[in-house]
Amino acid sequence: MSTIPVYRWRLAPDGLATFRQLRARGLRPGGQPVVAQLERHRRRRGPLVAYLYRVDLAKPVRPMTPAKRAALDRANAARRICPNCRRDAGYRIPPSLGLCVPCADAPQSAA
Repeated sequence: MSTIPVYRWRLAPDGLATFRQLRARGLRPGGQPVVAQLERHRRRRGPLVAYLYRVDLAKPVRPMTPAKRAALDRANAARRICPNCRRDAGYRIPPSLGLCVPCADAPQSAA
């Protein structure tokens, strides 16, 4: 079992990047393994960890196809429909509520 190097926050060598840094450059890890990790210590909880990938092995992000765009639009639209009143809430309904805000705030009628 091999261990990966651990670097302190902001002290990683050049040529390594986190997933978000790769994405900002229009790249993706492309199936490569994690080569190192960053750790930022916190006082009351465990450290924050970010995994690092090699930039030279990263591949370009795949372009969004029309079919993927349509599927994403349908999924986002389904998250906006309130299951109670069946109206478009105009925002993504929080899973913690499960309903749009007016339906969640309405007093429960006793049946």
